[in-house]
Amino acid sequence: MARQAISTTEAPAAIGPYSQAIRAGEFIFVSGQVPVDPATGELIQGSIDDETVRVLENMKAVLHAAGLTLSDVVKTTIFLTDLSNFTKVNAVYASYFGEEPPARSTIQVGALPRGAHIEIEAIAMF
Repeated sequence: MARQAISTTEAPAAIGPYSQAIRAGEFIFVSGQVPVDPATGELIQGSIDDETVRVLENMKAVLHAAGLTLSDVVKTTIFLTDLSNFTKVNAVYASYFGEEPPARSTIQVGALPRGAHIEIEAIAMF
């Protein structure tokens, strides 16, 4: 099975030794996206709603670089530093993933890179 790194300047550069995404056969594995503005490389300042929008826009950019869209996502994992934000994140998330959203897990974690409050990773397929 062929393996190919996916990269775009429309999403934040990796902040460690990993790829923004990897294509493995018919699947794309998108690395966890945090609310970093790709233009500045800085974590955005704002509400959990703002952070969720930025994360999903970053994810869209990585998927676009692979020739896919959010409708091709089959599984996501959301990492939150505070599960009390679950309802707010759900509202934003639902606006991005229409009638048939992907399978999903949501996990509370102690901390995320750069002090983010949310990170989302995804698996998509062609």
